[in-house]
Amino acid sequence: MEVEKIMSNLEKKHPGEVEYLQAVREVLESIEDVCNENPQFESAGIIDRLVEPDRILTFKVPWVDDNGKVNVNLGYRVQFNNAIGPYKGGLRFHPSVNLSILKFLGFEQIFKNSLTSLPMGGAKGGSDFDPKGKSNNEIMRFCQSFMLELWKIIGPETDVPAGDIGVGGREIGFLYGMYKKLTHEHTGVLTGKGINWGGSLIRPEATGFGAVYFANEMLKTKGLDFKGKVVAVSGFGNVAWGAVTKVNELGGKVVTISGPDGYVYDPDGISGEKIQYLLELRSSNQDIVKPYTYEFPNAQFIQGKRPWEVKCDIALPCATQNELGKEDAENLVKNGVICVAEGANMPSTPEAIEVLQEAKILFAPGKAVNAGGVATSGLEMSQNSMKLSWASAEVDQRLHQIMVNIHENCVKYGKQPDGYVNYVKGANVAGFMKVANAMLDLGVL
Repeated sequence: MEVEKIMSNLEKKHPGEVEYLQAVREVLESIEDVCNENPQFESAGIIDRLVEPDRILTFKVPWVDDNGKVNVNLGYRVQFNNAIGPYKGGLRFHPSVNLSILKFLGFEQIFKNSLTSLPMGGAKGGSDFDPKGKSNNEIMRFCQSFMLELWKIIGPETDVPAGDIGVGGREIGFLYGMYKKLTHEHTGVLTGKGINWGGSLIRPEATGFGAVYFANEMLKTKGLDFKGKVVAVSGFGNVAWGAVTKVNELGGKVVTISGPDGYVYDPDGISGEKIQYLLELRSSNQDIVKPYTYEFPNAQFIQGKRPWEVKCDIALPCATQNELGKEDAENLVKNGVICVAEGANMPSTPEAIEVLQEAKILFAPGKAVNAGGVATSGLEMSQNSMKLSWASAEVDQRLHQIMVNIHENCVKYGKQPDGYVNYVKGANVAGFMKVANAMLDLGVL
């Protein structure tokens, strides 16, 4: 396999799709050796078939605001690969959404879902619609219009969307209500549903919980754990909330959260009522974290900066892609960081990853670390299929075991002769091998 040749061809076919091309390059560079050791993958065109989505649906979404004005947004669904199960991946509603970002997320989802060992393929979707500042009725009308197109290509055994940035329980409810009306069926076609109508307990917290479980397994390889460790977290949404909650349960001290306006440093630690305040802050429809310091005056707000300059033992980037750059990584290393685990999708730039790996810092990518969210979505699908509901403790136990298993697979494929674990390579190879072999078994489709 010639990575540069493949990338050159992709860049010609998809110019300007920076995030997508970045994600593909990262995976291809990791799996180059294993591909060259398995010539059957090349003769079957596995890579050429894997890097292109099976199909992309692009559609307009007209909706009427509360003033009676008609607005039009773009909607997307990228169905990337379904070799091991129905397409599975979230919907993102945010002004930054474009095809490149959704293709990057869908491509990552293939390997993330494969790592969970659950039968789920990779997909992603969304719209450049911004829910912030919109009334409930406006969001409902948008979601209903969005589903009028999406419902044609999804189903419980075909494609199962979920939530992502800008798509929480409210949006999933409106989307599912329209799907149910259109199909006359009450099936588990969306995950992240309300607990009263088919949802799973701990799903909102699951990505953050899973990230901390995975990071704890990383720490165990050095004979360490979260007890007494200082933890820097970025973001303040569901992932950050789940991560902060679980870090506290395991005895760690979280000192930061962040938003697009800057970050909050709380030397007293973010625990107890402060965790509940994160939920209130998020639900206030404001995309800023500064109000935290009004509520808790001992905390400081640092405008326009990221939390990676704060001295910490463990860093959990839980916000968005490319939020941790080379300088940030250098700051973390200088300040003695032990472990960096990506709670978000591709939050570290390639240059940052290189700095962390060269310093032999424990570092693991989002496709492994944040797989707990989609794993719990898979558990929700299982509960829907069996027409039952598991208790929180059972879901949490299953999630914990899935994250332990993912970590073991990453170590299996990523451990180097000197003992250092390259979790990026381990995650990519482990996820790729299952999908590639499934594609071989199924023939050329």
